[in-house]
Amino acid sequence: MHLLLLLAAAVTAGAPAKAPVKIDPATLEAKLLATHGEAQKARIEQGVRQVASLWRKEDGDLGAFVTEHFLADPARLDATFQRFQTNLEQVDGHLLEIGRELRRPTELDLGPLEKLDPLFAAWDPSAHLTDDLFSSKLAFVALLNFPLTTLDERLTRGPSWTRRQWAEARLTGRFSRRVPAEVQQGISASQAAADLYIAEYNVWMHHVLSESGERLFPKGKRLITHWNLRDELKAQYADPKGLARQRTIIRIMERIVTQTIPAAVIDNPRLDWNPFTNAVTVAPADTVEGDAPKRTTTPSNAPEADVRYQRLWANYTAQRKADPFSPVAPTAIDRAFALGAEMPEARVKQLLESVLQSPQVPKVAQEIQQRLGRPLEPTDLWFNGFLPRGAVPEAELDAKTRARYPTAEAFAKDIPRILTALGFPAERAKYLAERIKVDASRGAGHAMQSARRGDFPRLRTRVEKEGMNYKGYNIAVHELGHNVEQVFSLYDVDHTLLAGVPNTAFTEAIAFVFQARDLELLGLGKPSAEQERLRVLNDFWSTWEIAGVALVDLEVWHWMYDHPNAKPAELRDATVSISKRVWNQHYAPVLGGKDTPLLGIYSHMISYPLYLFNYPLGHLIAFQIEEQVNKQGVVGPELERMAKQGAVTPDVWMTNAAGGPVSAEPLLRATDAALATPQKQEGRPPRR
Repeated sequence: MHLLLLLAAAVTAGAPAKAPVKIDPATLEAKLLATHGEAQKARIEQGVRQVASLWRKEDGDLGAFVTEHFLADPARLDATFQRFQTNLEQVDGHLLEIGRELRRPTELDLGPLEKLDPLFAAWDPSAHLTDDLFSSKLAFVALLNFPLTTLDERLTRGPSWTRRQWAEARLTGRFSRRVPAEVQQGISASQAAADLYIAEYNVWMHHVLSESGERLFPKGKRLITHWNLRDELKAQYADPKGLARQRTIIRIMERIVTQTIPAAVIDNPRLDWNPFTNAVTVAPADTVEGDAPKRTTTPSNAPEADVRYQRLWANYTAQRKADPFSPVAPTAIDRAFALGAEMPEARVKQLLESVLQSPQVPKVAQEIQQRLGRPLEPTDLWFNGFLPRGAVPEAELDAKTRARYPTAEAFAKDIPRILTALGFPAERAKYLAERIKVDASRGAGHAMQSARRGDFPRLRTRVEKEGMNYKGYNIAVHELGHNVEQVFSLYDVDHTLLAGVPNTAFTEAIAFVFQARDLELLGLGKPSAEQERLRVLNDFWSTWEIAGVALVDLEVWHWMYDHPNAKPAELRDATVSISKRVWNQHYAPVLGGKDTPLLGIYSHMISYPLYLFNYPLGHLIAFQIEEQVNKQGVVGPELERMAKQGAVTPDVWMTNAAGGPVSAEPLLRATDAALATPQKQEGRPPRR
């Protein structure tokens, strides 16, 4: 998953709003016109009105400011633009580095936390940046001299803009809202707390019992929710006896969503737990892992007391405090789409529903059922038997990855080989590897970008004592895709104001392109024609799965805005209800399991507000990228060409990259073609 530098959104304890002053800009415009002439009329009118809309009484004399700082000379305008670009790169980059260092103990596997570590992690050194840029008048200089654009203008006029025009739009775009520093600090604190909660939410699987009380999982297996639980479920397709384990994992997930999981069993290898009966007992001494932390051994099944939903509600209340200061996007939902994704919410939902409601769903489900030899059930939401690894036991994959990557450093040293295998020329592979740093993660893993040239992106993945298991490796390959994009879109973009990609779905798409090749990069060979056919079906099924999860996330946020005085327990009930409704509408007809709350399990809902819709979008975009890569026959150079575009709007980026706007149609067409191709037997998981 991709961590962003979040410079927006929430307040701690209610500072009063500072409203802009009511100003008639006509007099100021007339004065500037008299000085600079009619040729500057359009720029003067736009610039003065942009400044006046955000000017406050305490900012001083607006007339004196615009008189001094309006720039008519093109040479001075160019010099000012370059100074903004150079200096903001340094400011953003160094503030990101400070925040990253403060969060090192909570994000990396560095041993036990000190009590002050979460406090440092919650402190955002960039919280005052927007306030400072306005109070110093730097933001107003940009707004006076460069155009502030609307989403509609970027969508309709953007395709014909020059690169300089795009860079100017990104410069002023960061000043479209004037959010107080305490608001920005509030969101950082709430998200840091939620992220730490998720990072330490582990289940010791040797102590999870089956419905009949059996131990189904090996000693020492510690799985973080939801990522590792989901991946463990996927791994069980390679085991003829895996269905019982999958059903147990599903029950764990349902307990987590409903908050009926006993608080005592979370990250505790000293208690046994039966998620079917919810009984908790003291674990026999010979089953307790030797280095397990000492925890209470009281066999209590008291629930977790809605902590999951307290964290989610805290994120909402923090984000909501930013609303009065964001007239261009007055809710967190608006900001996620209009300012973040730069795609209207209605269009994104239409893309998701075009997959959820597509006629390909029951056809792909029928092939899965034939491969499994049994009726489908909720576990098959995460069916991975289409991929080669679905037929390889997890233990074999773990042995390979642990031998190759005993440490995070070993993976870092192997990056040049991995990139060369993906088609990057040797010198570009070396260039990238020198700019990507690898760390062992406390949580499941993530990629963290850099924001200035001279600093480097970070790849974080979990590395256990025995070495990097397959789950950690699979995540590492995914994060490597993020890091490669992050290097190209910062170090090789023509304007650093355009650094990045249109939205997080695009960096997820590039990461998916990498992740789809993880077994090939592990030395298990290139896919055959049949495996390519199955990969298409897998992409479709994965998109179908995460599209419903994204809809749940969006509906939960709409519910919170509709119920601003709700309690965490009410939010829990609403989330469970929404999860069941979306499941019953789109999934129960295919997988059964009526009224399961399973779609509410994703940890992103708690620690990464309004992020989940980027995943299904990412799958659609990844498929469009894959089509273009396949046309050219090589991954590396094509991804480099695409990533260098930087942060233009999604359809501009995709049109330049692959010849058309973002669409679900390429995936749906390819799925039809894959379904029409006769099946072969290779790569099938065991029937059960």
